[in-house]
Amino acid sequence: MLEVTQISKTFNPGTTTEKKALTGLSLHLAPGDFATVIGGNGAGKSTLLNAVAGTFPVDSGRILIGGKDVTPLPEHKRASYLGRVFQDPMTGTAATMNIEENLALANRRGQRRSCLKWGITESERRLFRDQLLSLDLGLENRMTSKVGLLSGGQRQALTLLMAALKKPKLLLLDEHTAALDPKTAAKVLDLTRRLIAEHHLTALMVTHNMKDALALGNRLIMMDEGKIILDLDQATKEKMTVEDLLARFGQVRGRALDNDRMLLS
Repeated sequence: MLEVTQISKTFNPGTTTEKKALTGLSLHLAPGDFATVIGGNGAGKSTLLNAVAGTFPVDSGRILIGGKDVTPLPEHKRASYLGRVFQDPMTGTAATMNIEENLALANRRGQRRSCLKWGITESERRLFRDQLLSLDLGLENRMTSKVGLLSGGQRQALTLLMAALKKPKLLLLDEHTAALDPKTAAKVLDLTRRLIAEHHLTALMVTHNMKDALALGNRLIMMDEGKIILDLDQATKEKMTVEDLLARFGQVRGRALDNDRMLLS
């Protein structure tokens, strides 16, 4: 479903602030893979997601989504292939629009007439109500409420639902629970797991939490200095602890992981 071949990206080349963010990185996700991605600050995790999403062009290499070469396509032309949830709960929704309007925009993504000027149909409202009911947050009774009135957890759950609504070929999750309190983060992660399973989605999830990386998905990918240094299958990671993971990092890189955010998570 995702084929990344030897992609590289350098920011500010030839300057004192030059940063080699990705260096010849290759990654293959089969349909239905749910891969978690971990690594220290500057490892290239979010850069990888941004490269796949088309936020910026890569310097070299190819990116295929569902067999389609999207390497030359800008971000807005890749949107029909992707669902994405960001770290900030405020990013994925329109605060001044109500819940059903946000869902309608997500449902009409990729259509030639994707605006709301002709209104929301009753069939759409039934669909949205059923989908919101599955969240178990009571939002099915608040469909005309402004999204800006929702809590961070409610808003992130709604964003996740919107991202999965059209069953994208690839779901990108960029530390989407990092801004939430632990209890709310756990609920959003449970919802993440359920939506991916129910919709048979292929997903790539960046996280700083090693416990979550071990518990979720069928693959664990560790990055360092713009490269993938570990790619563990489900059977392997299910037998591992956080301590095992830290030890594997040390074996591969010849040094201990130095990242307070990951070590304290």
